[in-house]
Amino acid sequence: MSDPKDNELDIAAVVTERQPEIKRPPMYRVLLLNDDFTPMDFVVMVLKRHFHKTSEQATKIMLDVHYEGAGVAGIYTSEIAETKVSVVNDFARSEGHPLMCTLEKDDEDE
Repeated sequence: MSDPKDNELDIAAVVTERQPEIKRPPMYRVLLLNDDFTPMDFVVMVLKRHFHKTSEQATKIMLDVHYEGAGVAGIYTSEIAETKVSVVNDFARSEGHPLMCTLEKDDEDE
């Protein structure tokens, strides 16, 4: 007959081997939208200042905004994306520009 303590040790070993499932938080794309009034150099400055892009990266995104109607400034968790959108929209208004920043769920995240 087996010792009951042996069974307890086996069960404990099985329980401690299970790893909790870790799921990545959903990600959101922060987009800058084209308008006919905001100067291109202002858009580049916003991308450099608020999204820490290099001059080359900022220029490429600005051209996407200009020619495609929107450009992805970055991909972030929801809280960071919402903060970026708010800060950029407030900053653009304070500088007298109609530049719009918005967010959308990142499809590649699923």
